[in-house]
Amino acid sequence: MLEILDVHTYYGDSHVLQGTTLRAERGQVTAVLGRNGVGKTTLCRSLTGLTPARRGRIVIEGVDVTRMPAHRISEAGISLVPQGRRIFVSLTVHENLQIAVRAAKSGAAWNLDRVFALFPRLAERRHHGGNDLSGGEQQMLAIARALVANPTLLVMDEPTEGLAPAVVAEVGRLIRQLREDGISVLLVEQNAAFAVDVANFTHVMHQGAIVHSSASEALWKNEEIKSQYLGVPGPVRP
Repeated sequence: MLEILDVHTYYGDSHVLQGTTLRAERGQVTAVLGRNGVGKTTLCRSLTGLTPARRGRIVIEGVDVTRMPAHRISEAGISLVPQGRRIFVSLTVHENLQIAVRAAKSGAAWNLDRVFALFPRLAERRHHGGNDLSGGEQQMLAIARALVANPTLLVMDEPTEGLAPAVVAEVGRLIRQLREDGISVLLVEQNAAFAVDVANFTHVMHQGAIVHSSASEALWKNEEIKSQYLGVPGPVRP
């Protein structure tokens, strides 16, 4: 589905992604974990063409998108749920979704009826403005907006950030549902417990590079990696 090969991305002279290499398989949830400042959002921006990589390759379904402009990458099938939601607060729920609709390349399309069935609360509030929504509702709208673009790969950047525990649980349920529906998801998260619970496979990022890759269950059993790179304390010893 996705291969990221020795990618280097800069902000001016600041070298953020320093040889990032990872892959994500079709129909799975693949997580990228790491503390703040290790390059996770920059990875999302490089994937979607917002901050292009200077070196390396990003390949989705055999198509090299590394040098493509952002709109071409979107057309190639990568859709982003950005950190901080970034909905259009001056537009209604329906308008936020309508402007993002793109025809599906194959299979069942994610159209407005389908996302409203997945997010019944959005259906109830379809004529409300973005400013009228709660934080959780805005996050649902950001996910729905990405889905109606009918992506091959859904990239989610910190989707649980700032949400109440009950809403985090709802986001987890939605990600599992998307996986069951065959959507490939790249989940970029700081919340390690959440990501491991919903992801099939996990990469750990540190200082702009991947330092560990394994099945999610194996990562959660690796106390050294969790403590060193994720800030998850190890078991309390008697």
